[in-house]
Amino acid sequence: MSKQHTLYFGTRARLFKIDDFQDPDVKRMLSKLQNLYKAALPEDELREYNQILAYMETTYSMAQVCLNEGPCLPLEPDLEEVMATSRDQKELLWAWQGWRDAVGRQLRMTFERYVQLSNKAAELNGYEDMGAMWRSAYESDTLEQDVEQLYEELQPLYLNLHAYVRRGLYRFYGPQLIDPRGPIPAHILGNMWAQSWVGILDLVLPFPEKPPEDITKIMKGQHWKPEKMFQEAEKFFTSLGLLSTPPEFWKNSMMERPTDGREVECHASAWDFYNGEDFRIKKCTEVTIEDLLSIFHQMGHIQYFLQYKNLSVIFRAGANPAFEEAVGSVITLSASSHKHLRLLTGPPCPEEEVNFLMSMALEKIAFIPFAYLVDRFRWKVFDGTIRKAVYNQEWWNLRLKYQGLCPPVPRTEDDFDPGAKFHISASMPYIRYFLSLMLQFQIHEALCKASGHVGPLHRCDIYNSKKAGKLLADVLKLGSSKPWPEVLQKITGETKVSTKALMTYFKPLLNWLVTENVRHGEILGWPDFSCSLEQSFGNLTLIPPLFQPQTLPSPALGQSLCQPHLNA
Repeated sequence: MSKQHTLYFGTRARLFKIDDFQDPDVKRMLSKLQNLYKAALPEDELREYNQILAYMETTYSMAQVCLNEGPCLPLEPDLEEVMATSRDQKELLWAWQGWRDAVGRQLRMTFERYVQLSNKAAELNGYEDMGAMWRSAYESDTLEQDVEQLYEELQPLYLNLHAYVRRGLYRFYGPQLIDPRGPIPAHILGNMWAQSWVGILDLVLPFPEKPPEDITKIMKGQHWKPEKMFQEAEKFFTSLGLLSTPPEFWKNSMMERPTDGREVECHASAWDFYNGEDFRIKKCTEVTIEDLLSIFHQMGHIQYFLQYKNLSVIFRAGANPAFEEAVGSVITLSASSHKHLRLLTGPPCPEEEVNFLMSMALEKIAFIPFAYLVDRFRWKVFDGTIRKAVYNQEWWNLRLKYQGLCPPVPRTEDDFDPGAKFHISASMPYIRYFLSLMLQFQIHEALCKASGHVGPLHRCDIYNSKKAGKLLADVLKLGSSKPWPEVLQKITGETKVSTKALMTYFKPLLNWLVTENVRHGEILGWPDFSCSLEQSFGNLTLIPPLFQPQTLPSPALGQSLCQPHLNA
């Protein structure tokens, strides 16, 4: 909604006392309308705020890292491909540090003013700071405590995965780079932000003698194009009896990077133009399995838009931000299953199941602490707990504490490594992704039950199940018109976000990881590394050999870690 519309309707809505009304829908509408967001700022500061937001996002989208003699590489697809496929730690360090020099350092001073204006906008809307305003989207006074409890329940799964992956990296890179009791250098996990580790699956595959099919290779061998990838995702949604995308979607969406020289922000996103007909996706698609699953996720957003398009504009949103993120991810859980990909003619053997669950864990479980800490950092920045003089120090304190990662080179306060993440430069709240991790498995479990699935949760594929589709559609149609616990209850029977379904999905892998880690005498965590706020920043780079930018030997994976009989 434009500033004029937000101010017009918002200021008038503020003339009414919500408690004077009995109708819950009217009360809910007024509550949403009364929040003016950034439009509450005075004209001159709103103009400055918009300029800051545009500068931060443009800096991110236009950034490139240049070779000494050669081309300059953008993040997508070039730098992301380097991070996912290179096994030369010098090259990985070049890309990792180059991206942060090109983006984070440029945003350091701007971010300080962004925080000031964000907090002023929040205060003008009646909140203590911008973090409190962001949290209000979840209609809960205990959100911070709730997410902390959820994180603690998931921590054992993450710590076991971290220890196992650290051992695989130690075997590959050697003691010069990896301390088997310490944190992992952040540049060697297959992703620019180490939020997904699936890029290093080949280094840590439990049973290398039973490697998974290379779906990307198959897609390229069959000459897939980006549009076909979108069509495959569309086919899945319509198989559930859900709505088809309108012709305008196929005409107006940006499915590939433009070839006419235009510079674009390639971070994938879905758009609702609020006219009931125009819905679009913006994505610089590459023919890979990762991008195919990303398309399923974005098409989940589009399906949500389609389902609630007849509601009042006020209610055209997800039940909460995390719920909306979860919808597309629910579909990817089926789309990535062995059953859906038709990789097996019969039930998978134990080794294949462990390999599959490992690939899923490197995507989902590795993401848990990162998804948790991004907004933990910003909430503390907004409320003043983290002072501007120590932004980067505290960012790395959190990354060490929760992810068990350390920077591959010493960092200073001239750096601003948080800004090298899109959602921070674009001022987009992130806790939605943490909560959506649990929600997607809760909803997946409910849809699997509706479809009649019998067996382990990780084998479920709801493709072609009209019953599952109807259950999903019935809650998507509600948009944000009802409190999200009511919406969640309609589909799962539960009113709270729970880790139970996620833990059920990964239980066979957790059993296997615990057995392997005990067998190898692994230490869970990084007990010798402190991350207290009083600690000097230089102490983050303990054991200097961890960070020497030298070319290291790359031995083969070696003998399989797997035992012939699993305790899973």
